[in-house]
Amino acid sequence: MTELSPRQRFYDLMDGALVSRALGLAAELRVAHALADGPRSVEELAAACGANADALRRILRALASEGVFEEVEPGVFANTEVSVQLLELGVSEFAYLFGGVFHRAAGALDASGEATFPRAHGQGFWEWLASHPDDRAAFDTAMVDGAGPRADRLAALEWRGDETVVDVGGGNGSLLVALLPRLPDGVHGIVFDLPETVRDEPTLGDRIEFTAGSFFDSVPRGDVYILGTILHNWPDEDAARILRTIRAAAPDDARLLVIDSVVPAGNERNPVKWLDLLMLALFAGRERDEAQWRALLAETGFEPVSIRTGLIEAVCR
Repeated sequence: MTELSPRQRFYDLMDGALVSRALGLAAELRVAHALADGPRSVEELAAACGANADALRRILRALASEGVFEEVEPGVFANTEVSVQLLELGVSEFAYLFGGVFHRAAGALDASGEATFPRAHGQGFWEWLASHPDDRAAFDTAMVDGAGPRADRLAALEWRGDETVVDVGGGNGSLLVALLPRLPDGVHGIVFDLPETVRDEPTLGDRIEFTAGSFFDSVPRGDVYILGTILHNWPDEDAARILRTIRAAAPDDARLLVIDSVVPAGNERNPVKWLDLLMLALFAGRERDEAQWRALLAETGFEPVSIRTGLIEAVCR
């Protein structure tokens, strides 16, 4: 493959906004699902998806140039190993959000340090989700993506076997649903989140209960607290409020498991550095480096045990 010149690389990067939007449209129109049984003409796809055939062909042609879909013959498209990811639960919803509501907020990103989502949508992110139930459902489903690997990582830790695990901001409970079968039968779970969270109560089973509330006010008492990609949604002041709420409820021997990224030093490409900008646009939140994690935990009553990207372990001080 020919290496891109610096100028070509520069212009290639500028395509990124269009790629995200095109992927979001493909997810919204469920193109990958329409191609699940094999190649179809763009006219068939347009009829099935409710799109303009010419516009759809141009969108798919551009995505095919990136390996997402393939034009197997003029005007006929098929899935690829990349596009079939859109058939996975949570992935399509993420693409829909990244190419839609997130995309508009990111397009308004500036250097003020303030969230641009309210300016783009007229409401803060969480208020907007509460008033848009379809997108709330898409967001909660998107959070399912990666639940299995996260559960594997948590299950590999040491467990007594009789703990109550509180998933703070646990959404639809997908993480605990994946985690508890990997743990001893004596471990029970509490999914704690806002009452409007979209969830399927029967999937929680006998070992998990849902408790409604705000983590700024109080959280249930437990032995292990999980924060799964929650703290990066909030600036330091609010993240500290969440942690202090947990510390106020936690017994002194409780532990805290934070599933979040640790921003690496240096100039190497890392998607966390771009996710950090999305957090800024959506919530004025942030991804944090090791020093920032240590400072945040220390000031809120926790002692870090291990800080590595994807899992930060701490105990109460």
